[in-house]
Amino acid sequence: MSTHTPGEDVPVRRIDRILAFMSLGLLVLSIVCFFAIMIGSASGADMSGGVWPLIGVVVYIAPIVAFALMLAVLIMSFVRRARANRGG
Repeated sequence: MSTHTPGEDVPVRRIDRILAFMSLGLLVLSIVCFFAIMIGSASGADMSGGVWPLIGVVVYIAPIVAFALMLAVLIMSFVRRARANRGG
């Protein structure tokens, strides 16, 4: 009988936790910015000046960056799990 089973969980590293929370934070920020644009345009705000262009860019860029961060977390965890299962 083997003492090491493949189903054992590998410990979560700090970098994984940081990247996961950064991804979640960017998604929440993107949703908040999206609702801010909806509320601002419904109230008749001038969307061509001030902070509105930055908010619009956040809505476009943040989900892409969040996806890339989650992809990095998944790849790192798969590699770490494969190394743990291989024994090295």
